[in-house]
Amino acid sequence: MTSPEIKFSSDKTTLTYFLSGSWTTQELASVITQVSSSKSSNETGADNVVRVFDLKAVEVMDTAGALYFLQYKEGIEGTGGKTSLKSVPKHVRQILDTVQKHRIKECPPENSLVGLKKLLTDTGESFFNTITQVQELVAFFGLVLVAFARQMTNPKRIRWTPLVAQMEQIGIHALPIVGLISFLIGVVLAFQGAGQLERFGAQIFTINLVAVGVLREMGILLTAIIVAGRSGSAFTAQLGTMKVNEEIDAMRTIGLDPIDVLVLPRILGLILVLPLLTFYADIMGILGGAAMTMLTLDLSFYQYVRYLQDAASLGDFWVGIIKAPIFAFIIALIGCHEGLQVSRSAESVGRQTTRSVVEAIFFVIVLDALLSILFSVMGI
Repeated sequence: MTSPEIKFSSDKTTLTYFLSGSWTTQELASVITQVSSSKSSNETGADNVVRVFDLKAVEVMDTAGALYFLQYKEGIEGTGGKTSLKSVPKHVRQILDTVQKHRIKECPPENSLVGLKKLLTDTGESFFNTITQVQELVAFFGLVLVAFARQMTNPKRIRWTPLVAQMEQIGIHALPIVGLISFLIGVVLAFQGAGQLERFGAQIFTINLVAVGVLREMGILLTAIIVAGRSGSAFTAQLGTMKVNEEIDAMRTIGLDPIDVLVLPRILGLILVLPLLTFYADIMGILGGAAMTMLTLDLSFYQYVRYLQDAASLGDFWVGIIKAPIFAFIIALIGCHEGLQVSRSAESVGRQTTRSVVEAIFFVIVLDALLSILFSVMGI
């Protein structure tokens, strides 16, 4: 292939452009240079001069070369000049017609009506996408319930080794981060509560604030959020990677149900472990509150425990524990569902993992608010 070139020939009524060589992306810079250097000397003249483009000697033309040629030709026409094509090879004609058909000549003007239409379109699309996701999640929920009932009627189908392994991964390995966060939350509640209650001479009620806040809300809510970010994302990434590597397809080929083998051990493991993590978080949160209360109120640990017995009831403890299996099921269900929705690309794994964490935390917070209102109405 030779370098592209433009030669000119003129008479009284016609200015002919002889195009030759390879009009490709790699060679386009030299074409632009030639056009820029010859534009002032060859394109001035009367308006009745016809510019004829002779493309007979063009060897190759790709989309970039075709787009530049069309823009150059239309630039001449835009100033009132007349143009025509001559001796166009078949392959060049095809690429010119394709580019002319599909390219966007100019962006539509922005106005309020266009913006409103786009807003409504995006809103509707997001709404229907959300409805579709909810339908898929409900369908997956049904599959899990069927598989769970099948295992309960035939306990031999329960895979104890993966279940115990998941409980270890979800529970024991999460103890340090859950304990640290809960302890610090107890410290913060006690410190902020003591500062505010001191204005009313009611610092002793800081213990009530810590006890009720940790047992009913903060212990379970923070634990669920930590687990959603830690274990929920791990579920999605693990199942998504297996799907990318076609391991799940291999399971189905040999007659194994991925719901039984991969999903149920994770869901059951999290349901069994999250109440225990919540209990551990409650203890650490109360200990954090004790540490700060003993510093700010000058109480002994024995006095703190004695006041704690009057500040919190067993019902406050059970309110937090009852929420744990519900949150665990939601987190595991969403994590596994998003993992199985991964397409065969690494980008999809990251996208679904992010979506899994966001959805799980969103549903946990919404359910916590609804359950708190329900317990308040019931007087619990």
